Amino acid sequence: MANSAENVQVIQRGRHLGAEIQGINLTQPVDDLTFKVIKDVFVEHELIVFQDQPITSEQQIGFAKKFGELSVHPFSPNSDETPELIIFDNDADNPPFGTDCWHSDETFRAEPPKATMLHGLIIPEVGGDTMFASMTSAYEGLSDRMKNFISGLECIHDFKPFRALFNNDEKGKADLRYFEDRYPTITHPVVRKHPVSGKPVLFVNPQFSIRIKGMSEVESRNLLDQLFEQAKIPEFQYRHCWDVDTVVIWDNRSTQHYAVHDYFPQRRKLNRVTIKGGKVLPYTDAADTRSVHNNKSPLPDSPKVKHGGHVPKRQLERELEKVKT
Repeated sequence: MANSAENVQVIQRGRHLGAEIQGINLTQPVDDLTFKVIKDVFVEHELIVFQDQPITSEQQIGFAKKFGELSVHPFSPNSDETPELIIFDNDADNPPFGTDCWHSDETFRAEPPKATMLHGLIIPEVGGDTMFASMTSAYEGLSDRMKNFISGLECIHDFKPFRALFNNDEKGKADLRYFEDRYPTITHPVVRKHPVSGKPVLFVNPQFSIRIKGMSEVESRNLLDQLFEQAKIPEFQYRHCWDVDTVVIWDNRSTQHYAVHDYFPQRRKLNRVTIKGGKVLPYTDAADTRSVHNNKSPLPDSPKVKHGGHVPKRQLERELEKVKT
């Protein structure tokens, strides 16, 4: 059956991000009208899932190119024939490296990727999930005073985890200097503006963000550690359990992800392609500093607000004390 916009069915999978798209066969061409529907769902939900898609790497690349030009990762295990294709094939002899950390892909670039696409090929019986966090919701979860405080701040990003790939010999040092020249530390706004939705996004991550510009080391580290915690809040997360031939595409501009390394020494193989992004623009709208409300969940601020059924049970406490005595 040919793909069409009328066949698209959207099932929300996460409260703050994540939707499954049904009715589309990625082994077949996707016309522009159908793709527009898919892209709108992608922007709204920040992550989309396609199940049962036995696509080839060529078909994966072809679909990814509808999102934009592909990029080549300078450090990942790229295919020799197709450098845009990254092959994550991990087992007891080739354990995974560096992905068990909350991050947005390649923020050490002046123009980080727009999106990333993974296709599951070999999935372990147990483990190997990928966790995602909406950094749009993570920003909304900050108090207005914190939003106002970080507005206008900039953060320095570096390819720090990949520095471990270089040996401490002359060749290794020369190679490191080459990549330092090619990818010097870059400054991005702490709060970026999503180029399509216009929403504010918290744009710092523990893998590549190293220091807040204009702050001391202690101040910077304390603030970054606090902001990093936002991705760890379960309410802002979606956990994806992989199946063979599942395709997942996430908005790298507004999400972070964490590959769970709990499947070792089982084998896990996924193919990845990455879509180029653009310049990171700051979000400049000022927050309302009169409020310290945390948008993670409603906060009780009066006796009339219920506390999820929790009440102090003084009589019960007295009865328990009698039993003890």
